[in-house]
Amino acid sequence: MLVPAVLPCGRCELCQRGLGTICRGQKMPGNDIQGGFATHVTVPARGLCEVDPLRLDTADLALADISVVADALTTPYQAVRRAGVKPGMLAVVIGAGGVGGYCVQVAHAFGAKVVAIDVDDLKLDALRPYGAALTLNAKGQAHKALKGAIIEFAQQNGLPRTEWAIFECSGTAAGQTTAWGLLVHGATLAVVGFTMDRVEVRLSNLMAFDARALGNWGCPPELYPEALDLVLEGKVKVKPFVEQRPLDSINDVLEAVHHRRIAKRVVLVPGS
Repeated sequence: MLVPAVLPCGRCELCQRGLGTICRGQKMPGNDIQGGFATHVTVPARGLCEVDPLRLDTADLALADISVVADALTTPYQAVRRAGVKPGMLAVVIGAGGVGGYCVQVAHAFGAKVVAIDVDDLKLDALRPYGAALTLNAKGQAHKALKGAIIEFAQQNGLPRTEWAIFECSGTAAGQTTAWGLLVHGATLAVVGFTMDRVEVRLSNLMAFDARALGNWGCPPELYPEALDLVLEGKVKVKPFVEQRPLDSINDVLEAVHHRRIAKRVVLVPGS
């Protein structure tokens, strides 16, 4: 079973209207209820995502490998779905590590040509075999230069200069500012990453470009099977971006994460 990162109550009026992402009685394992780094947790039975062991074996994956489907993959999955990504569209993903890396893959799986933007060449290089048709390092680049490079790419590949789907996954003020600067006519800006920092934008750009901005909180449990299918069918790869470590190494892992010494997403496995 996969445990969703956000579990709506399923009973309230919002849930009944299909708005579980804003359910006020939702629970987050490790936050609202026990979870975190325990070996065993108790979670509500509703909303769990069943995993077929045979399909897992066929895909040469372990249950620990696909644990990242919960949140790291499902949140950008919901964002791509909401943005209406389809074949022939151009998608831009700001922040190519972690959640952003999966956003690149999901948008590619939905048929879009994907531009990945980051300030780390290693992260960008890692995504080229997994759906990033164009990679751009934003370090020291003005928004106009980035936008110009994307427009040139669109022209060369017969893609529209309008209606881009822009996904801000970096969770940084700089990334959010970059995403805003890339708005084009009819664009959809999906905010996937989170930061406490504030950014200053000209809100009238949404009006002038007839664009829209969407927030994305978690992912409804009912969409988890669809996201998991992408992984089990090989359309989204998780194994190259996951590293398993024993749970009792948690302090070393947290120290390494703090000092940015870990390139992959670490899955802590009890009893290993």
